[in-house]
Amino acid sequence: MTRFDVDLFVIGGGSGGVRAARVAAEHGAKVIIAEADRWGGTCVIRGCVPKKLLVYASEVSRSIDDARGHGWTIEGARHDWPSLIAAKDNEIARLSKAYAERLKKAGVEIVHGRATVTERHAVTVDGRTVTAAHILIAVGGVPKRPPGNWITSDEAFHLPQLPTRVGILGGGYIGVEFAHIFAGLGSKVTLVHRDTHVLRGFDPDVREQATKGLTAHGIDVIACNEVVMTGPTTLKAGARSIEVDCAMAAIGRSPCTPGLGLTEVGVKLDGRGAVIVDEMSRSSVPHIYAVGDVSGRVALTPVAIREGHAVADTLFGKRPTPIHHRLIPTAVFSQPPCAAIGFTEPAAREAGHDVVVFRAKFRPMRYALSGRDEQVLIKVVVDKQDDRVLGVHLVGPDTPEIVQAIAVAMTMGAKKADLDRTFALHPTTAEELVLLR
Repeated sequence: MTRFDVDLFVIGGGSGGVRAARVAAEHGAKVIIAEADRWGGTCVIRGCVPKKLLVYASEVSRSIDDARGHGWTIEGARHDWPSLIAAKDNEIARLSKAYAERLKKAGVEIVHGRATVTERHAVTVDGRTVTAAHILIAVGGVPKRPPGNWITSDEAFHLPQLPTRVGILGGGYIGVEFAHIFAGLGSKVTLVHRDTHVLRGFDPDVREQATKGLTAHGIDVIACNEVVMTGPTTLKAGARSIEVDCAMAAIGRSPCTPGLGLTEVGVKLDGRGAVIVDEMSRSSVPHIYAVGDVSGRVALTPVAIREGHAVADTLFGKRPTPIHHRLIPTAVFSQPPCAAIGFTEPAAREAGHDVVVFRAKFRPMRYALSGRDEQVLIKVVVDKQDDRVLGVHLVGPDTPEIVQAIAVAMTMGAKKADLDRTFALHPTTAEELVLLR
C-alpha cells in the first residue's frame, strides 16, 4: 500500500492541469485536482474562448459594411453590449461545468480552494492536508497591471457597458485583438505600443501588415516608450494627451506562483517567478512538475494541454514523453487575423539557413464587390539547400485555419516541392500556398 494519499495532486484547473488530471486518472492513478476559481482556467474563463466570442461579435460591423457591395441594404443595425456579455457568460458557464463533469467522469476528485505546497510531498487546501507521490503545478498566470486606474483583459470581459473611448497599452496578442473588438463594436480606440509595429516576435512583414490593419480599422496607433495616467480619464503618451473612458493594460502576464510555497520546498523559480522545468516538465524537485504558463515556456493553451498530457503519460502511462517546443502554430485574431508557424525570415537567417522567400499580396475575392481596401499576405520561408519549408506567415481572412493545416505538412517535413506538386483548390486564399513560384 502506498504511503501517500494520492498518486498525483494537481494545483490548477486550467487546460493543462485538467488534461493531466484526467489522463492520469484514465491510466489508473488516484488523482485530486484543486482550483480556487472556476474550472477551465485562463483560456476558458478569461482568455481564448470569451475573446473569440467577442471577436465574432465585433466582426459583424465589417460584414454589414461589405454587404452593401453585394446588394444588401441593412438599416437600423445596432449592438447591445450587455446582451453580448450575458450570452458569453452563459457559454463560459456551460464550458466550465463540462470541464468539471469530465474530470468527475474520469474518476478525479475535484476540490474547490486555493492549494499550497506545505511539504515536499504534501498539499494543503481548504483546511485539509493531502500527501501526494507527485505534484503538478498548473496555476497559469495573472495580467500585469501598471500603476493607475487600469483594467486588464480579466475585467474587459465584464464591463457593464461598452466604453465610448478606450485606450489600450500594449501591442501584443491581447492588445491588438481587443483594439479590434472594441473598434468593431463602436468604440473609439487608441493603442499605444513602444515599437513602430505591433506583434513583436512575428515576421516583419506580418507586423507591418497587422499595424496597417489597425489603422484601416480606425484605430489610432501611437508608438511611444512611456505612457502614464495623469488623471482618472487621461493618458499621456509622449507629447500626446488622450482622453479615455476606459484604460486597458495588455502588457503581458506573470506566473501565478506567489504564495504557493514552492521555494520553501526547494522548487527553483526564474526571475519572472516561473517554475524552471526540463523537457519532461520536471522542476528542481524531481516529483514536482509544472505545465502551462506557470512554467514560463510557451504561453499557448494547446501547448499547456500537450505538456499536461505528456506528464500523465510519463508518470502513469509507461510512455516517457518529453516536450520539444518547435513548429507551434499560432494566431492573432485581429481583423484580419494573422497566423504563423516556424521560423520568421530574420530568425531563419540568424539560425544559419540560406533562405529563399516566396511572397504574395493580393486582395481576396470576398472584397472584389465590397471594395474593401484590404490585402492578404502569404509568405513562405524555405531553406535553399534542402528545400525544406522553414516558416509560413499569413495575414488575411481564414488564415488561422490555413496555418493549422499547413502545420501538419511542416511537422511531416514538407518541402517547397511538396507544395508545388499539390493541386490548388480554386478559388480560395489557401491555394496561393501551392501556387507561389
